[in-house]
Amino acid sequence: MALGIAEMILLGLLADWMFRKLRMPGLLGMLLLGVLFGPYVLGILEPGFLEASSDLRMIALIVILLRAGFELSRDVLHRVGVQALLMSFIPGVLEGSSIAWLGPIFLPLTHLESAMLGFIVAAVSPAVVVPMMIGYIERKKGAEKGIPTMILAAASLDDVIAIVIFSVFLGLYTGSSGGILAKLVGIPVSVVAGIVGGFVLGWLLLNLFERFNPRATKRTMIVIGVSLLLIRLEDILKGFGIPFAALLAVMATGFFILEKREKMAHEISSKLGKLWVFASIMLFTLVGAKVDVSLALKTGFAGLGLIFCGLVARSAGVLLALLKSPLSMKERLFSVVSFWPKATVQAAMGSVPLLAMTDLGMNTMPGEVILAVSVLSIVITAPLGAVAIKLVGGAVLDVSEGREHSAHDAVTESR
Repeated sequence: MALGIAEMILLGLLADWMFRKLRMPGLLGMLLLGVLFGPYVLGILEPGFLEASSDLRMIALIVILLRAGFELSRDVLHRVGVQALLMSFIPGVLEGSSIAWLGPIFLPLTHLESAMLGFIVAAVSPAVVVPMMIGYIERKKGAEKGIPTMILAAASLDDVIAIVIFSVFLGLYTGSSGGILAKLVGIPVSVVAGIVGGFVLGWLLLNLFERFNPRATKRTMIVIGVSLLLIRLEDILKGFGIPFAALLAVMATGFFILEKREKMAHEISSKLGKLWVFASIMLFTLVGAKVDVSLALKTGFAGLGLIFCGLVARSAGVLLALLKSPLSMKERLFSVVSFWPKATVQAAMGSVPLLAMTDLGMNTMPGEVILAVSVLSIVITAPLGAVAIKLVGGAVLDVSEGREHSAHDAVTESR
């Protein structure tokens, strides 16, 4: 596995540099590198490296969500809170519902099977969106109206809602739907539990740091370690039927420390920023390696048409959520394209219906179609969304001295 990591570090840095030279997002180069070197194209990646793919991607996702939490200024979040909340569920619900309704027209799926597909596809990718929003926050672009913070917060909640609704439809389809109402009620419960859990953990860590005063590097390692334990806690609680949004708790931990000890938070965020260079290569190349291009192409124009209809519904949902916001039309357009990218959830959840159908001895054809469209959504929307975020954001977001501060600036000032 060490050889595989070494290869990906060197090639990932090269791909990132090449795409930046072309004025394209570096993550796009790393995604394509993963696709090319993955098991479905050239098959160059070491098997051991691919076996550890899930854990490596989770560690990388933890790093970027921690950075997101350490960038969530309470003042800015207070200003954009209503719009962030509306954007966290209106666009995703509209996209998932539209695919559920139109699915049988485009593909050999029932409405229930299309609903499962819809809410897999409806999850926006924090792996793509969060680092790009942090980049805008650090450059103070859109800071005056808190646009990157709004999108960052909404994208993180969007995933929780999409995954819970998908699990409801999966339960209905497989006959294990016991407690549908409980699952729906579980959405706000998991969100609240995640936030409260993150605040409690943040308080505990803050007291630990103030008592023993470890160096910033050790603080960063401790924060990452306990954040990974939160993921394990979510699995344990799920076994008892207790909903808990671990990834949201990770962000809330960083937010709490930022609110109580800003200088300490910026120091940790700065360390995480350096670690993200390595983590981003692991995350994007391994997400790319999960993409089976031949499988994605099986659904052809029908799958592409359904994904496009879903994006139209999602875009309308973003505009609906921002009706009473102070954003200009150009800024609303940026918010729309920022909610296009799919990658992380689709790579992780796309095969779940197929596995469930196989285990129950059901016809697996619908599961194969769901997986194919899920993969196709990554192939289409990850590069399209990343490029659109870069181009539209660069054109419409103003640089200002708003209240969104970068970790780099704060650390520089403290020196």
